[in-house]
Amino acid sequence: MSSPPPSFRPLLAAGTTAVLSLGLLGWAVATGALGPDVGRGANFCEAARDGLVLQPANSWSNLGFVVAGLAVAWRARRPEARGEGLLRGTGLVSAYACVVVLLGPASAAMHATQSAWGGHLDLLSMYLVASFAAAYALTRHRGAGAATFAALFGLLLVGCELVGALPVDVPLVHVPGNLAFGALLVLALTLELRMVREGRIAADGRYAVAAGATMAVAFGIWVATNAGMCAPTSLLQGHAAWHLLGAVAAYLLFRYYASERRPAREAAGPTGRLRPAPAPAPR
Repeated sequence: MSSPPPSFRPLLAAGTTAVLSLGLLGWAVATGALGPDVGRGANFCEAARDGLVLQPANSWSNLGFVVAGLAVAWRARRPEARGEGLLRGTGLVSAYACVVVLLGPASAAMHATQSAWGGHLDLLSMYLVASFAAAYALTRHRGAGAATFAALFGLLLVGCELVGALPVDVPLVHVPGNLAFGALLVLALTLELRMVREGRIAADGRYAVAAGATMAVAFGIWVATNAGMCAPTSLLQGHAAWHLLGAVAAYLLFRYYASERRPAREAAGPTGRLRPAPAPAPR
């Protein structure tokens, strides 16, 4: 039996998202449509330069997310590379690829302009990817389907916006929106690894561990940069490394999702117990 033909829908969606969002970003930076420089993002070390792009290293490093999203979409063109979980169709995998792509232009909007609207877009993109990861984990933990995922995704996104609007200062991460972002990612990875450990899904948990470890290193760099361990006029910025490592983590998370081959259920044996399916070999 021949394998199903490749689908370029994820790549078309992610590519269109990249072209439109980068084009809108270029227009907004050139015209000042995002508003005046209010110093948003100035706490991430890099000193503002003269010119349209105020923080070049912290801005251009966000292209890593665009590349990661396109890499997800390119790999997902093959049905066998999407796994056998909820991402087996092209709809959710296209959505994930687009969300990863959007992280780039949205974050660059803040670093390039230091505007209030740029800061809002930066946080919104973070909420999108964290809400996706948490909703996806919760959906599969409950054994539910795409409709439940959509509802959870919407609720978590609204929740992030509400938390982010609180006028409080949070130790270490400064704004409550950053805390919501981190909490949802920790929840997602915790649930994913728990499901693998309990045999509820058959997926290669090493990709999830690698994604979490990459984000942990990135967060350490983020904290160090905020603490002043940086050179403001250098093009080698720790916050730029945070962006690039975040892009790597987003791609590794997709590889974990795509390693799911089938539900971790087998017919009950003589004892009546369900036996977990073996984890798939690394690809």
